[in-house]
Amino acid sequence: MSLFRAFKPVTLADAKSLPRWRQPIVLLFLMGAAMPLSFSVWSALLNNFVVEVAAFDGVKIGWLQSVREIPGFLAIGVIAVILFMREQVLGVVALIALGMATAVTSYFPSFEGLLITTMISSLGFHYYETVNQSLQLQWLDRKRAPQILGWIVAVGSAASLLAYGLIVMGWKYWGLTYEVAYLIGGGATVALAMVAFFAYPQFESPTPQIKRMVFRRRYWLYYALQFMAGARRQIFIVFAAFMMVEHFHFNVDTLTALFLINYVANIIFAPIMGRVVTLFGERKALTFEYVGLFAVFLAYGGIYSFGWGATMAAALYIADHLFFALAFAQKTYFQKIADPKDIAPTAAVAFTINHIAAVFLPAGLGYLWILHPSWVFGIAACMALVSLVLALMIPRHPSEGRETIFAHGSPPVLAE
Repeated sequence: MSLFRAFKPVTLADAKSLPRWRQPIVLLFLMGAAMPLSFSVWSALLNNFVVEVAAFDGVKIGWLQSVREIPGFLAIGVIAVILFMREQVLGVVALIALGMATAVTSYFPSFEGLLITTMISSLGFHYYETVNQSLQLQWLDRKRAPQILGWIVAVGSAASLLAYGLIVMGWKYWGLTYEVAYLIGGGATVALAMVAFFAYPQFESPTPQIKRMVFRRRYWLYYALQFMAGARRQIFIVFAAFMMVEHFHFNVDTLTALFLINYVANIIFAPIMGRVVTLFGERKALTFEYVGLFAVFLAYGGIYSFGWGATMAAALYIADHLFFALAFAQKTYFQKIADPKDIAPTAAVAFTINHIAAVFLPAGLGYLWILHPSWVFGIAACMALVSLVLALMIPRHPSEGRETIFAHGSPPVLAE
């Protein structure tokens, strides 16, 4: 009987009486730590694994990353799944799929095998991220959301730091292999997902969500920001790290050490960034991000044009990573302008929009990379400029009816 009571829905108001460790925000932290344990291991080892074991070139890595983004493009399918499965349960199931696929990655070192395991892990990753974004915006108070999202980013970075630290130490001193690393990372995600499923009640959001596709004209700026973010992010994820291995011949422990620095910086600065978004607003935060990314991508191109060394490349990679950490300002912008019942379906639609370019861009740019790598980063710099123009269309105080600077809704209450 107690097991059935554990799965009985609990309202967010009633959840305040639960022990602190069983409250919704803590569950968001737990799931936010579970995902990077798999994803970070997969990311840290991918470029070396596909070059050293699977003998990939730029074209194959581009195709692999394009296939990885197909589930993101199909994230709109979340709307169909939540017709018969609660969002919270779907998030846990997605984490289990991510962990299990990551755990077996090294057993399929062929091009076809990696496409299959990558597709499964990506399905778990993207469906988790879609549901996670929806739950964050439903469960978090608008006033506290930027700060808490900053802390969630920091917790995820700490989990990544743990994963990367074990890889560096294991590779240098313990003879760690790809097989063991993937098994540990994937297994840890599955274990934490099981804790999230059995130790927490099903939380009931105050506003029932629409369970059909929602595409509203007044959200157009959010959709545009999501599209550009997805296109731009792919160049960073796919080609920035690949450059470190192909051009500068970074080995596993060197590349992972670079990732370690990134996540230490995120642990320190993500909560500060949350505070910055609260104080200065989404418009200024995103403007700062896109100006910085424009400069970083131009400098990436300079590595090939001017022969800058590995130290410069590593510094740019760290700066790049920090600027991307400000992307949660897009979430809080949408939270302020959205009808509360639109959050779940719009999260799915936005994730699909985010991945439109991601499906074909890595494969297409893989061919361009072979011709001239600096052109790839030049395209990314242009994308950052477009994003900057879009960010300047965000009002100082966005709200329902004031989604863009062109809207003429009622002025916001500044206390909010």
